[in-house]
Amino acid sequence: MKRRPAALQALGSARYRRYWFGLLAYAGAVRLVMIAQGWLVFELSRSPLDLGLLGAAMAIPAILLTWTGGALADRVDRRKLLMATSVATTALLVLQAALDLSGVVTVWQVITIAVLLGLVGGLEWPAMQALIPSLVAREHLMSAVAMNAIVWQSTRMVIPALGGIAIALWDTGVLFLAAVAGPLSMLAVLCFLDVGAGARSRSPRGGAFAEALHFILRHRLFAVLIPLSWAAGFFGSSYLQLMPVFADLLGAGGAGFGALMSASGAGSVLGSLLVGSLSATPRLGRVMLGSLVAAGTGIFAFALIAGFANLLPNAFHAGLICVALTNLFISIFMVTSMTALQLRCPDSLRGRVMGLHGVAFNLMILGALFTGALASLLGAPASLAVAALIVTLAAAAALATQPEVRRLDGRAVPGPNPD
Repeated sequence: MKRRPAALQALGSARYRRYWFGLLAYAGAVRLVMIAQGWLVFELSRSPLDLGLLGAAMAIPAILLTWTGGALADRVDRRKLLMATSVATTALLVLQAALDLSGVVTVWQVITIAVLLGLVGGLEWPAMQALIPSLVAREHLMSAVAMNAIVWQSTRMVIPALGGIAIALWDTGVLFLAAVAGPLSMLAVLCFLDVGAGARSRSPRGGAFAEALHFILRHRLFAVLIPLSWAAGFFGSSYLQLMPVFADLLGAGGAGFGALMSASGAGSVLGSLLVGSLSATPRLGRVMLGSLVAAGTGIFAFALIAGFANLLPNAFHAGLICVALTNLFISIFMVTSMTALQLRCPDSLRGRVMGLHGVAFNLMILGALFTGALASLLGAPASLAVAALIVTLAAAAALATQPEVRRLDGRAVPGPNPD
């Protein structure tokens, strides 16, 4: 029998494979909703401020409820929790579609539904992360984390283009209806998914904040990698929200903006595929931290290219390469760090701890507010350069001063969870 590539080995588990296809449908729905809500708000108000409020309306509630979601994931059956959130998401999307198709929709209604979707997302994200180890063998966990990342990055590449075509043909109401298929597919998968005892907490104190915080502070790997992941999200990925500005600086126009966003997604997917070959490297810690240093360096280079685009030949193509490589390295860091934490985290704390790690994925929008505010003072390239320096220096400092993380051996990571 032909052996699967390292990044795809998790798909050898029938349980994980079914879950992965359900997640693929769900992630596609999330991307559709983001495209449709953004376009609908723009059509209704033509206000950039409203677009900014829409992004914050989903990100901030998700961040605020992540801890509650993590506590729930450590106290209740994670599969049933995800079934409940899938039902809630379906209901909200049906409501959004009905309002849109009826022609009575307003900006405040869209933003209110975005807030509610963000609250649901804060509850479900920790459970999604905590469920993964119940579906695959420990030696295939890095593959499973990488495959999850591929779902989100590949849909970021494909769905916006398809969504744009659908909007041109049928308008946004049809997109909301189509998106309903995502949570319904996930619900159908979860109804028949056997996750075993690993999906249930073994701790009666699943809501204790001090317990999880004490664990994080007591284990250097968690105390270093979780803040670094937040920095990667807040400072390292925020420029993606401001990409229209950089496309304009590069003289690329709308088509160039699409190409830059596709390059970011392609780099992330490639990084997630490559990471499977790193699962057994003795230099996993150095690769992990070195990737974040490389990502920060790539962001700084992109800032320089955008700032001096009028003086550089082929500035757009150079920027395209920088964006792809930067996202490749960020993807390697995020997947390897998440895998290392998953393997070392006790199941009774997994929802809360991995929920805190997952805050990084919602910090991108809030980071864009920081970078955008700084850009109003210094200009977009200079503000991005500042963000890049913060990421690079933080990762370099960890590489230089944290030997326990730096010496992390991929061959030794799949061991017993600490108590």
